[in-house]
Amino acid sequence: MSSVIVRIPTPLRSFAGGQSEITAEGADVGAVLGAIGADHPELLARIMKDDGQPREFVNIYLGSDNVRTLNGMDTPVSEGDVLSVLPAVAGGAA
Repeated sequence: MSSVIVRIPTPLRSFAGGQSEITAEGADVGAVLGAIGADHPELLARIMKDDGQPREFVNIYLGSDNVRTLNGMDTPVSEGDVLSVLPAVAGGAA
Protein backbone atom coordinates (compact mmCIF):
# COMPACT_ATOMS: atom_id res chain seq x y z
CA MET A 1 0.00 0.00 0.00
CA SER A 2 1.07 3.54 -0.72
CA SER A 3 0.63 6.67 1.34
CA VAL A 4 -1.18 9.28 -0.77
CA ILE A 5 -2.17 12.90 -0.13
CA VAL A 6 -5.77 13.75 -0.96
CA ARG A 7 -6.50 17.44 -1.47
CA ILE A 8 -9.93 18.51 -0.25
CA PRO A 9 -11.59 21.54 -1.89
CA THR A 10 -12.95 24.35 0.26
CA PRO A 11 -16.66 23.46 -0.20
CA LEU A 12 -16.05 19.96 1.21
CA ARG A 13 -13.65 20.75 4.05
CA SER A 14 -16.41 20.97 6.64
CA PHE A 15 -16.95 17.23 6.04
CA ALA A 16 -13.22 16.57 6.54
CA GLY A 17 -12.77 18.25 9.90
CA GLY A 18 -11.71 21.47 8.18
CA GLN A 19 -8.63 19.83 6.67
CA SER A 20 -7.35 20.88 3.25
CA GLU A 21 -5.36 17.64 2.85
CA ILE A 22 -5.74 14.14 4.21
CA THR A 23 -3.14 11.41 3.99
CA ALA A 24 -4.46 7.90 3.39
CA GLU A 25 -3.13 4.55 2.27
CA GLY A 26 -4.25 2.27 -0.50
CA ALA A 27 -3.18 0.42 -3.61
CA ASP A 28 -5.54 2.29 -5.93
CA VAL A 29 -7.72 5.39 -6.03
CA GLY A 30 -10.80 3.55 -4.77
CA ALA A 31 -8.95 2.09 -1.79
CA VAL A 32 -7.50 5.49 -0.84
CA LEU A 33 -10.92 7.14 -0.96
CA GLY A 34 -12.40 4.23 0.97
CA ALA A 35 -9.78 4.72 3.67
CA ILE A 36 -10.74 8.39 3.92
CA GLY A 37 -14.39 7.39 4.11
CA ALA A 38 -13.71 5.26 7.17
CA ASP A 39 -12.83 8.43 9.11
CA HIS A 40 -15.01 10.89 7.16
CA PRO A 41 -18.14 9.08 5.91
CA GLU A 42 -20.00 12.33 5.16
CA LEU A 43 -17.15 13.45 2.91
CA LEU A 44 -17.12 10.14 1.07
CA ALA A 45 -20.90 10.34 0.55
CA ARG A 46 -20.43 13.65 -1.26
CA ILE A 47 -17.66 12.31 -3.47
CA MET A 48 -18.80 8.76 -4.25
CA LYS A 49 -22.06 7.08 -5.18
CA ASP A 50 -23.19 3.90 -3.42
CA ASP A 51 -21.75 1.84 -6.29
CA GLY A 52 -18.23 3.09 -5.52
CA GLN A 53 -17.98 5.40 -8.52
CA PRO A 54 -17.46 9.16 -8.30
CA ARG A 55 -20.56 11.32 -8.45
CA GLU A 56 -21.14 12.83 -11.89
CA PHE A 57 -20.27 16.34 -10.70
CA VAL A 58 -17.01 15.31 -9.00
CA ASN A 59 -13.70 14.89 -10.79
CA ILE A 60 -10.77 13.15 -9.18
CA TYR A 61 -7.30 13.84 -10.47
CA LEU A 62 -4.13 11.84 -9.95
CA GLY A 63 -1.56 14.51 -10.54
CA SER A 64 -2.82 16.25 -13.68
CA ASP A 65 -4.81 13.28 -15.02
CA ASN A 66 -8.53 12.80 -14.47
CA VAL A 67 -8.85 9.22 -13.20
CA ARG A 68 -11.88 8.75 -15.49
CA THR A 69 -9.40 8.81 -18.41
CA LEU A 70 -7.15 6.28 -16.66
CA ASN A 71 -8.54 3.17 -14.95
CA GLY A 72 -11.14 4.95 -12.84
CA MET A 73 -11.24 3.86 -9.22
CA ASP A 74 -8.89 0.97 -10.11
CA THR A 75 -6.11 3.39 -11.08
CA PRO A 76 -3.02 2.34 -9.09
CA VAL A 77 -1.32 4.89 -6.85
CA SER A 78 2.29 5.18 -5.74
CA GLU A 79 3.90 6.45 -2.58
CA GLY A 80 3.66 10.25 -2.42
CA ASP A 81 1.06 10.63 -5.15
CA VAL A 82 -1.45 13.46 -4.85
CA LEU A 83 -5.16 13.04 -5.52
CA SER A 84 -7.26 16.17 -5.96
CA VAL A 85 -11.02 16.12 -5.52
CA LEU A 86 -12.65 18.78 -7.70
CA PRO A 87 -16.41 19.23 -7.63
CA ALA A 88 -17.92 20.95 -10.65
CA VAL A 89 -19.14 24.45 -9.89
CA ALA A 90 -21.61 26.59 -11.75
CA GLY A 91 -20.47 29.99 -12.84
CA GLY A 92 -20.23 32.46 -15.63
CA ALA A 93 -21.59 35.87 -16.45
CA ALA A 94 -25.29 36.50 -16.18
